[in-house]
Amino acid sequence: MKYYRLATAQGPAWARQEGDGLRLLAGAPFAGARDLEQRLSFAEARLLAPATPSKIVAVGLNYKDHAAERGKPLPQEPLLFMKPASAVIGPGDVIRKPAWAGRVDHEAELGIVIGKVAFDLESPEAARDYIFGATCVNDVTARELQDKDVQFTRAKGFDTFCPLGPCLASDLDLSDLKVEGRVNGALRQRSSTRELIFSPEYLVYFVSRVMTLFPGDIISTGTPAGIGPLAAGDQVEVEVEGVGVLRNPVAMREER
Repeated sequence: MKYYRLATAQGPAWARQEGDGLRLLAGAPFAGARDLEQRLSFAEARLLAPATPSKIVAVGLNYKDHAAERGKPLPQEPLLFMKPASAVIGPGDVIRKPAWAGRVDHEAELGIVIGKVAFDLESPEAARDYIFGATCVNDVTARELQDKDVQFTRAKGFDTFCPLGPCLASDLDLSDLKVEGRVNGALRQRSSTRELIFSPEYLVYFVSRVMTLFPGDIISTGTPAGIGPLAAGDQVEVEVEGVGVLRNPVAMREER
């Protein structure tokens, strides 16, 4: 099942895909939403980011090939960092590059969507019950600042540096999903979640032992090899099998 968040005259609303259209919902899908009578076509809908997370917990170096291209040793446990909720944008929204931040890269990732409150879970197997589904994440990164700073907050935290979408997809087998990143139609990243060092279930378990996860929170599971720079005028795409394609244009940020 695919769930979308839409802009309507009455404010943001949820819908689920029904055939080639959308059925509006009363409430969020992870909060017992019920069907409404109203239906829309995709042409009528303006899609928003399909979650309003309290936090985005991201994982570094979770693919062996990406660790190799960054010249880093394989981690012994997940390497966590945070992206602020203010970085979130939706499908079609513009990624804004600050000119002073230097090189800015795309990072195509599977995002895990939390479905219910999770804290101090007992095992990765137990964590499966707390995963609602998946979405696409572009973990946009100011690479030079990442290399310069001791930690990643500045490099990963700019406004617009966390595109999400186009939907939340439930009932997927997260263990073997194709993940791709493209810029202007050219393939830059291609891998599968079977290549993850730490599985989605393990990541939910691991993070829950540190902090409480709330419905709609996102765990971004890491990016495969092929990261590369973005330029103003580019169109960047992240595709996760079973979820769809997240597309965003890139432009320079206006500075004061």
